[in-house]
Amino acid sequence: MLKFTGHPLVDVGVATIWAFSGKRTFEQVTESDLDKVADYIEAHYVVNPLKSFLNVAFPNSGFTQPAFEKTPQRRKEYARLVARGYKANTPVLDERCVFTGEPAVAVAFSEKEGFPQGRAFRQHVPMLTGEEVINFHPYGDAGLPVSGIALLAIQAFPLGCAKCGGKLLAVHSDNPELVYKFAKKFLDNNRREVNLAEEAGATKLPEASASAKTLIVQTLIEIEVVRQQERKAEQPYSVTAYHLSNSGQSNPLDRNPPLEIYYLPLEITDFLAEIVGARYRDEWRKIERRAWQFTKAEMAQRKEDKGKKGKAGKAKAEEEDARPRRNFLYEDLFRLPENAPLFIRRYFLRVPARVKYEDDPRREYSLKSDADLISWKLTQLFLERILRMKPSRIERIRVLGEELAQYVHDENDTKFFERFYSEQKRYDLIRNELIRVSNARLKRGQPPLVKFEPYMEIFEDTDERGRSDWRLARDLILIRMIEKLYELRWIQQHVDEIPETREETDQEQ
Repeated sequence: MLKFTGHPLVDVGVATIWAFSGKRTFEQVTESDLDKVADYIEAHYVVNPLKSFLNVAFPNSGFTQPAFEKTPQRRKEYARLVARGYKANTPVLDERCVFTGEPAVAVAFSEKEGFPQGRAFRQHVPMLTGEEVINFHPYGDAGLPVSGIALLAIQAFPLGCAKCGGKLLAVHSDNPELVYKFAKKFLDNNRREVNLAEEAGATKLPEASASAKTLIVQTLIEIEVVRQQERKAEQPYSVTAYHLSNSGQSNPLDRNPPLEIYYLPLEITDFLAEIVGARYRDEWRKIERRAWQFTKAEMAQRKEDKGKKGKAGKAKAEEEDARPRRNFLYEDLFRLPENAPLFIRRYFLRVPARVKYEDDPRREYSLKSDADLISWKLTQLFLERILRMKPSRIERIRVLGEELAQYVHDENDTKFFERFYSEQKRYDLIRNELIRVSNARLKRGQPPLVKFEPYMEIFEDTDERGRSDWRLARDLILIRMIEKLYELRWIQQHVDEIPETREETDQEQ
């Protein structure tokens, strides 16, 4: 009865119906289960808080039409039309549904005279054109033919979305199980909030507690934790999220367009699935915790600690903003793998960002305070899963980092550490420093720190100016080097001698 189509609106709706039914698989969903979803739509979509919530999904529909305000029975009749088309006794047309391939229903989804049967428009399906718009339709034939089951799924679609930033956040994937997991989490939260709002007489549903990108990754990690506990078989997948509004009131030049698409390729989801496991969980959580946006209460406390008085008192700040909305680590995942070198510098090497907002914790990252967060194990996983770096190069970077750390510790060569840590503009200066310490060791009858073949694979290419990613190689060596020096307690004993490093360009907000 239910089936996934590959279209996000229908698939999220199908997953929502499946979650609503409580059945283990969507193949087990029966017509009786569909009746329960239709009953819920007829009972709750026609009154607040869902009625106001649906303005973002189905504006000018029978659910939200202001003209129906004094005639609630017309809203219920509309709900029946769009939610009950799957019934066996519903007449059908010769046309096929564009989503499922099943016959379109011979039902007019409006009481307007002459309204075409089986045709859906913007008020029925988000992101379509209006009734009188015929652009891109063959022969001037407006609207899309839909089946009853597809239309029910699309009506259920908002329940499987999060209300986030005044828009709907829907998560789709090539893995149906993941679509179901996201839809179930959002559905459970929405039904809980609907019940609370109805009991309190509230007219609106609350917004999600996090920004769209943060909510996607936060929910995905929660799902992966459960999947590991259930010992689910690994199946690679990608994730595409749609942050959309169907209201038609957005300005084309607005910074927040009616549709934004966020994509996580399988390399990123594979990495996230791995870091929730026991081997990487502790290291990841330390980095994750220090990437949350400062709340107003935290900002007020920080000003108080610095002897400054904020615009609002601490108690008021705590009341207004108890939880942060953004996790910058989560949101920067959406810029991978293209932005991988900066991501590594920011989160694994703890180089601070030049950002203008005081509530951004990345501006305060520092090796002096964050040396305990630097983890080669986590970095290596990132290189393997996201950058797909050659294993032999990863190993040679690790070995060189350890040898340089041992040299700095044994010789207490703070000068070399400061130069290697601070220099990032010129490859020749990095090369010269490595040559200098190797020559010094040779003069004392010791083997050189850097050997030819490892050095060539790490730093050199066909160009004598070094590989295009030589800065990345230096950062990776530093990560293992600093971790080793921390284990040897050299870092703790030389905190005051560690130079500060700042990015040259602003981090994208």
